[in-house]
Amino acid sequence: MSQPLMPRATAVWLVENTGLTFDQIADFCGLHPLEVQGIADGEVAAGIRGRDPIVAGEITREQIEAAEGDAEKRLEVAEPEIADQHRPPGPRYTPVSKRQNRPDAISWLIKHHPELTDSQICRLVGTTKPTIVSVRERSHWNSPNIKAQDPVSLGICSQIDLDEAITQAVRRIQRKEDREARAIRKAQREKAAAEAAANAPAETEAAPSGSENDPG
Repeated sequence: MSQPLMPRATAVWLVENTGLTFDQIADFCGLHPLEVQGIADGEVAAGIRGRDPIVAGEITREQIEAAEGDAEKRLEVAEPEIADQHRPPGPRYTPVSKRQNRPDAISWLIKHHPELTDSQICRLVGTTKPTIVSVRERSHWNSPNIKAQDPVSLGICSQIDLDEAITQAVRRIQRKEDREARAIRKAQREKAAAEAAANAPAETEAAPSGSENDPG
């Protein structure tokens, strides 16, 4: 079943604005019921602003009200009328109203997802590498006021794009670790072979010669 574009932000909104059960919200958002309970308790998704799925066209008020009266009823995300188009490669365009939040988003990504490369952060946030470096090194002109915030909750990128970037980063790291492991094993084999070859002549010389006892 499809999920809202921003599952956690949607769950935050549903917890705060509806009478749906944790199970109903978890099922709709693709989350675990305990995670939804954590959102309600303020232990999960702290700082994430709620996202209204009604305004997003993912569900109607009538559907929510019907589910509020039936705890067994499950909600489904409405299918978009127009198929999503692939985003062209290159830095993401960030609306002017969101640009002041980019350092906050960069700070959050650096803190929570160090596996992401600067290039990936550039594409997600629509920024430049020098800006990322300045935020990381705290040399940004507005460093004292930068507050790490989830770029998804800020509306700078989608949860789908973020998850895809993280998956790619994890795969890249795994491939690197596999290459390094193979290189170590190869070096160990070559070292063992070299040691064996170096010890072979010494063992031959140390072996007793039978020519001294030859009666001829």
